[in-house]
Amino acid sequence: MDLKELQKQIVGLNEEVPLLNGSRVKYINFDNAASTPTLLPVMAKVDEFSKWYSNVHRGTGFKSQLSSRVFEEARHIIGRFVGADASSTVIFCKNTTEAINRLAWRFQCPTIKAMGQDADKPVILTSIMEHHSNELPWRKVGRVVHIDLNPDGTISMRDFDDKIRQHKGKVCLVAISGASNVTGYINPIHEYAAKAHEAGAQIAVDAAQLAPHRPIRIKPKTDPEHIDYLSFSAHKMYAPYGIGVLVADRSAFEHGDPDYVGGGTVDIVDLESAYWKDLPEREEAGTPDIIGVVALAKVVKLIEEVGFDSIIDHEADLTAYALEKMNGMPEIIIYGDKEPDNARQRLGVISFNVRDMDHALVSAILSYEGGVGVRNGCFCAHPYVKCLLGVTPEQAKDVEKHILSRDRSKIPGTIRISFGLYNTKEEIDYYCGMLGIVVRREYKGKYILDRERGEYHPENFSVDFSKFFTL
Repeated sequence: MDLKELQKQIVGLNEEVPLLNGSRVKYINFDNAASTPTLLPVMAKVDEFSKWYSNVHRGTGFKSQLSSRVFEEARHIIGRFVGADASSTVIFCKNTTEAINRLAWRFQCPTIKAMGQDADKPVILTSIMEHHSNELPWRKVGRVVHIDLNPDGTISMRDFDDKIRQHKGKVCLVAISGASNVTGYINPIHEYAAKAHEAGAQIAVDAAQLAPHRPIRIKPKTDPEHIDYLSFSAHKMYAPYGIGVLVADRSAFEHGDPDYVGGGTVDIVDLESAYWKDLPEREEAGTPDIIGVVALAKVVKLIEEVGFDSIIDHEADLTAYALEKMNGMPEIIIYGDKEPDNARQRLGVISFNVRDMDHALVSAILSYEGGVGVRNGCFCAHPYVKCLLGVTPEQAKDVEKHILSRDRSKIPGTIRISFGLYNTKEEIDYYCGMLGIVVRREYKGKYILDRERGEYHPENFSVDFSKFFTL
């Protein structure tokens, strides 16, 4: 299967949605950075497997044995996808967020904290760019130190070097995003890895945004550029059945107790003790999401069949095209790299605002009057978005005060469009036409602000969602 064929295999590709004027229009999904739709071959593979579905491990029945074999084969496929070798283990989780929390828990263990680091206050070096999922878990571990940004919103390598030197001997981990879900910037993760290892630290990469769009090789443990820990999610990779992956240095999980315990994690239990199983089973308590694992393995095989080069070429072409058209609108403020010529060095994620318009209002108009699905707000990256917007500490405190009083109407933010392998230039043309209507204030609806939710809805308009789907 080539990319052109795969682009036709999107579930719900031609579904129509209702508009404010009473008509329906084919839905345009520019919200792929949040979640992607699934693929028909993935659903077909799940349906094919479902008749053999059974619980994995320890079952002697044919279906259980088959399911167990498929489950472990999928683990191998997913590990191979990122270049994992025998020094790493592939652990299945709910999503990237749980994967990072699992890893953070291991770094709280005395065994890990004592590995040549300050056991009292280890330093976790991360950046202001991070998604909350690669920020908040580390606050439980030790002292989080943030790498500053360059004026263009990229991470300052100079400040990274300064912070590594400043905290020499105390940095136990560098936690960094593979790519930003706000600006689409791709970070030089292997350069960070080499510098982290030189300083006696390890590196953890949040690859939730990177994995669907770029090939990843974690490299052998003997390589200075080796990635010690890598996490990503299936729901951003056209397999939204609810699974995340943590590819981890085995040594971090071979000692100490698992954070989740129960069925499947133990070899033997008596009333006073328990003996844990080998990796990865000791870290996968309870019945796993077997269907989700099958779905992700199928997606991985499809991506490998199509090839990342085709995906990169297509998405870079879309990004350059969108930037050219949006740069031609003076009222549009783009955050991050605006240059179409640089599209291949970034992801197809563009955050912007319309001058003198609330980001929530713009996104509502695009949806209710155009059938274009975008996302608005801070995208679970509040510190980064506030930096990009130039929000002062005083302004941030004022926003915090309003939020705590259940008023979200003043939350700073942007509108985000994000492309998948199936989006088209025709969709961008239509979206830019709608954006022109917004900019010229030619939209038709009267929009009411829900202050508690920070959302706009058109007056006297409602949708009967039961006409589209019911349980």
